[in-house]
Amino acid sequence: MRVYAVEVESGKEGKDGSPSVGPVYRSVLSKDGFPLVENDVNTSWHLFRDAVERFPRNRMLGWREIVNAKAGGYVWKTFKEAYEEALQIGSALRSSGAEPGCRIGIYGANCPQWIIAMEACNAHSLICVPLYDTLGENAVDFIIEHAEIEHVFVQSKKLPGLLKNNGQSVTRLKSVICFTSFPEKQKEDAARMGIPVHSWDEFLMMGKENSVDISPPKPRDICTIMYTSGTSGAPKGVVLTHETHAMQVKSIDIFMSQFEDKMLEGDCYLSFLPLAHILDRIVEEYFFHHGASVGYWQGNIETLKDDLVELKPTLFAGVPRVFERVNAGAMKALNEVSPIKRMIFNILYKYKLCLMNMGYKQRLASPFADLLAFRKIKAGMGGRVRLIISGGAPLREEVEEYLRVTSGAFVVQGYGLTETCGMSTIACPDELGMIGTVGVPGTYIDMRLEEVPEMGYSPFGKTPRGEICFRGKTLFSGYYKNPELTNEVFKDGWFHTGDIGELLPNGVLKVIDRKKNIFKLSQGEYIAVENLERIYAAAPIVEDIWVYGDSFQSMLVAVVIPNEEHTKEWGELNGHVNSFIELCALPQLKKHILLELKSAADKNKLRKFEHIKGIIVEATRFEAQPDLLTPTMKKKRAQLLKHYKADIDNLYNNLREGKI
Repeated sequence: MRVYAVEVESGKEGKDGSPSVGPVYRSVLSKDGFPLVENDVNTSWHLFRDAVERFPRNRMLGWREIVNAKAGGYVWKTFKEAYEEALQIGSALRSSGAEPGCRIGIYGANCPQWIIAMEACNAHSLICVPLYDTLGENAVDFIIEHAEIEHVFVQSKKLPGLLKNNGQSVTRLKSVICFTSFPEKQKEDAARMGIPVHSWDEFLMMGKENSVDISPPKPRDICTIMYTSGTSGAPKGVVLTHETHAMQVKSIDIFMSQFEDKMLEGDCYLSFLPLAHILDRIVEEYFFHHGASVGYWQGNIETLKDDLVELKPTLFAGVPRVFERVNAGAMKALNEVSPIKRMIFNILYKYKLCLMNMGYKQRLASPFADLLAFRKIKAGMGGRVRLIISGGAPLREEVEEYLRVTSGAFVVQGYGLTETCGMSTIACPDELGMIGTVGVPGTYIDMRLEEVPEMGYSPFGKTPRGEICFRGKTLFSGYYKNPELTNEVFKDGWFHTGDIGELLPNGVLKVIDRKKNIFKLSQGEYIAVENLERIYAAAPIVEDIWVYGDSFQSMLVAVVIPNEEHTKEWGELNGHVNSFIELCALPQLKKHILLELKSAADKNKLRKFEHIKGIIVEATRFEAQPDLLTPTMKKKRAQLLKHYKADIDNLYNNLREGKI
């Protein structure tokens, strides 16, 4: 058996009530210590500048021009052109009063201007702060105020939200720069607030006429403050240094170097995951480091397939929800072909999978099956994809297997957080035994599991399980202006992720649970379930509610105990003279409760992924059923899941098939 991670320190049993901690594991690539990094390529800015020197004429940033309301082919900026624009934008920022250490906001969809603004910040030791509005309606105001942002780059369609009348924090801004031209209406709004505004071209010209020498960052300087979901509702600012970014890019570099299909300067990446998330940003910086190109999608999920076909990328990274859609679309198409064609497809699928299980490489297992059965699937992703990365949440094993067999590409899962600057572990390409796992620790990070006694997880069991903890060179520096929360997650030099992992005998990690009552849906969004239960329980028809979702699903469901009095009132108004138990069995009541839940969600301005899509109506209260609540009436979520699992599985199946 091949071993991918090795033990470098022994674990220890807990004493005096402290939890046991398992052995420290490290990638075999760094078993003798973390590899050295070149002193001249140790910041995010140096990575970019070095690439410009080596690949000045290579295509770097691509976008589709819209002609007569139709997207044309990709248009490109070279590394040299992007570098010169970054210098001009940086000079304009400095001329507008931005000094090293100043926080600069970037607000909008992925595009070349996003990256050029980011590199302009890097050149002058300015701190890039992405503004990510899906964190909540007031998140942009909160981030501008909390990070003390002074200048903002913004997409034109985001301007109305940024300059809204009740946005108090925007008045602190010294300038607003639009990615394109500045609409007249928003110019007037900004003028009333006394905020200077510039189009992209105007700002470029300002920088050209007022050139300022760059002020390159030092490794320990802050590169970015990236805000992510907070458990109490307010986003939390994750502080990442330039050195952290550079080490993560180098870590991926060393990892990829051991495989035959490396990413080289001729490769191309389709950017559609938000640049305000760490995964896309690190992948792009890795590509730039190698002189490879990045093309940006149009910003519409409906045209994503068209962008794939037009760009023909070689690497595609996404969240599980994207790949589940690919899988669902392929299964739908398969069900629509003749029974003979479907039978041939299934035979070839099983044949190739069998050969891959025997150790054959994906591309060599069955070229005949690839040509006859799978070529349309490959063509649907552009025809050139060689590596697919899934992150943000676990990918269902059957979907990962399907992609590995049919896509013509290597398929891997990674695991990481904003706090770990992206991927802290990643699976190995073409290793079929890693399906369902998130692989091994990165080159510059150590991992261990810590006991969680209240959940029954121990790092010293037959199969080691426990909270996943990391230390190393690719971790964040702390939460901005929040030392209490920083101290809470950093203990004895280890960052505690809150996720529960299982370590397989070959040193490969599998994520199996979440320590706190916060989980991710398959699109990578966090759900604070207790907060949602409080909101939904306020609906008069609801006596009690248990909200459920997991990382393999894209939507929330719930078990609802209806309020008996309100339920009987509803029954009388609608001509149902039944007992409470009989009323709870009526489909009409279920529809009524779903409408009430939707009303509660809309009233509280919940995000779409926080809306409950399906329910189980339960007449018997949780406290009247054995072992579902603690003595203090808190929900035993593991027991609730066990009790209702069959019903929940059936509910999700019905939702997927459109029967609800």
